[in-house]
Amino acid sequence: MPTNPAAVRTKRYALPTKKYIALAMRHFFKTQLKWGLIPLALILINAILNLTGVYPNLWIYITVFVGALLYVLFWLVQFTGITQLAQYKPMFEKFSYEIDNRQILMKLNHKEGSVMKWEQIMDAYKDKEAYVLVISKGQFVYLPFSIFTSEHDIKVFERIMKQKEFLKA
Repeated sequence: MPTNPAAVRTKRYALPTKKYIALAMRHFFKTQLKWGLIPLALILINAILNLTGVYPNLWIYITVFVGALLYVLFWLVQFTGITQLAQYKPMFEKFSYEIDNRQILMKLNHKEGSVMKWEQIMDAYKDKEAYVLVISKGQFVYLPFSIFTSEHDIKVFERIMKQKEFLKA
């Protein structure tokens, strides 16, 4: 695989399954927050109907709560299941990364790897311990600060992220 001599190189790292589930659920809540207004609105409408005596009932509270809980549990099971499926096994293997302005080269070893173009990344953010590149609803590239070989590499990577408009300048 051709490499760029000016690329940011990282140490080998594998995404732990528990960290993946936590990332996926955080992204799920972040993207689904607007849908949380539906159960809230249903409870509010029912409370108004109960207080005015137009339609007194209590079952709607239980139904809305159970429905919302089942929806969240459904996605938790989905993300947990992804960690067990063979076709998603590559997400949890140890990769070293070579990152430049054109692409992210994910290397399994010196001969095997894959290329990810920056256009494939939907969103990215920096949290307190890592950079997270969101590829889709359940796919992430998690780059903890500890895998970068130097502080300079972190600054170069952050500059690339700003150029790609994933981080604010």
